Amino acid sequence: MSEHRSDAGDEALMARFQSGDQGAFALLVRRHQRPLYNFALRHLASSAAAEEVVQDSFMRVVQNASDFRQTSRFTAWLYTIARNLCIDALRKRAQRQHRSLDEPANHNEGPSLGERTADQSANVERSALSVEMRARLLSAIDQLPDEQREVFLLREISDLSFKEIARVVDAPENTVKSRMRYALERLQAALSEFEEYSRSLR
Repeated sequence: MSEHRSDAGDEALMARFQSGDQGAFALLVRRHQRPLYNFALRHLASSAAAEEVVQDSFMRVVQNASDFRQTSRFTAWLYTIARNLCIDALRKRAQRQHRSLDEPANHNEGPSLGERTADQSANVERSALSVEMRARLLSAIDQLPDEQREVFLLREISDLSFKEIARVVDAPENTVKSRMRYALERLQAALSEFEEYSRSLR
């Protein structure tokens, strides 16, 4: 049916949902659940916790649908909700575990993707280098300072503008741009180290 067209904009779908169209909400979930999960996963380093954030985020959308204004961008609203839930989850985790800073962040879920790939044979085939590079990039993202990682993920995963990110993280736009610049510099340095390593294997 035309009212359930999947190419409708997020704000139009949200307006339909506010009018009682459950199918419009289902399209919003289908469209955003994967990038939202990736955003939460990079924050929380736990698939279970990330899935819970996604579920809770969409539950908050349902509960607060009447608060959404059509002059706002749905993605910015959704990621503000998810960000706050991630912060709450990290705060509760810290209270429960009091874990040492030197202990791996993913302690309960085995080695990280970067650690697993680091154990591979030094005779890496050329076709495997892209996998290694992706693992190195993910590891580098995980190692970014929290504020830089957050801005990078909001920019790259949710495709928000710097102005929108500034509203989400409650910081001046110039501060957001600086965090993004520093994040990119760190990631470029990490990938530069990987390129030197990969050349040594050839």
